Amino acid sequence: MSDPLIRDSDHYVVLEPGQPERLLSAADTLAWLQTWLQSLDVLPEDLQSQNSLVSAAQRLLDTACELEVGQGLCLQWFSVRLEPPGSVQS
Repeated sequence: MSDPLIRDSDHYVVLEPGQPERLLSAADTLAWLQTWLQSLDVLPEDLQSQNSLVSAAQRLLDTACELEVGQGLCLQWFSVRLEPPGSVQS
């Protein structure tokens, strides 16, 4: 089971083949995943029961960190914390 603190993350590092890594907000990461899901001919089997691309992308964000978008081509996303929990900003 994943660490519940990961779900509190507001940012993700996203990796695409041939592209530099990017830091995205949780909302932007969700939109990024939706765009990629929309480009697929067929959704992965475990996402086919989802009612929409939004819910499929949210399921991916909650349960996975990789999506194969072509033979041997995978997207990856990793939750990152920009500040330690409980830190005080000045």
